[in-house]
Amino acid sequence: MIRVVIPFHLRTLAQVDGEVKLDLQGPVTQRSILDALEARYPTLKGTIRDHGTLKRRPFLRFFACEQDLSHEPPDDPLPDAVASGAEPFMVVGAIAGG
Repeated sequence: MIRVVIPFHLRTLAQVDGEVKLDLQGPVTQRSILDALEARYPTLKGTIRDHGTLKRRPFLRFFACEQDLSHEPPDDPLPDAVASGAEPFMVVGAIAGG
């Protein structure tokens, strides 16, 4: 079971509380997690990734095991701790300003 933490505004949109748990078959990658998340919660489609390119939206970052994975290839395997459910995959809203 994969654990996913999403920002509050996306939890509200998806109408979920706390972590989201996903059952994935096959390799655990950013793409497979986000595909499963959007399939289970269709209202999230296009909010985390662009509809056409499937690239990460600006001001969102991906973390796992205290590592920023935002610029890693989406099909690279995630750490074993994420695949086993010991650590969550986190979608974090970035903050900008001056």
